[in-house]
Amino acid sequence: QVQLRESGGGLVQPGGSLRLSCTASGNIRTLYSMGWYRQAPGNERELVATITTRDDINYAESVKGRFTISRGTAENTVHLQMNSLKPEDTADYYCKIIDIGWFPSKVSWGQGTQVIVSS
Repeated sequence: QVQLRESGGGLVQPGGSLRLSCTASGNIRTLYSMGWYRQAPGNERELVATITTRDDINYAESVKGRFTISRGTAENTVHLQMNSLKPEDTADYYCKIIDIGWFPSKVSWGQGTQVIVSS
């Protein structure tokens, strides 16, 4: 079993900042990537940002220049610094990891943390 502990969501005014964190623990063999996805009401879940253990990074176009993903100093931790937040960033944000130490690779999701951008 893998556990993903997410933190950092909340209510923020437009233009504000939040920092999400996710720590993975449990039966992890070979972590390949960690990332954040989000889902707004009525929408599909979408990529926000991902980072591999080699620091290959991918961002959604809508967050480039505003969000920064980074690996934490603690093992199996990832952060998402979100600046210049907009109302359209409002969503539930989910942490996702890919463990390639299994065949097939295992994907694990967190429970989600809510981000609300509103004045």
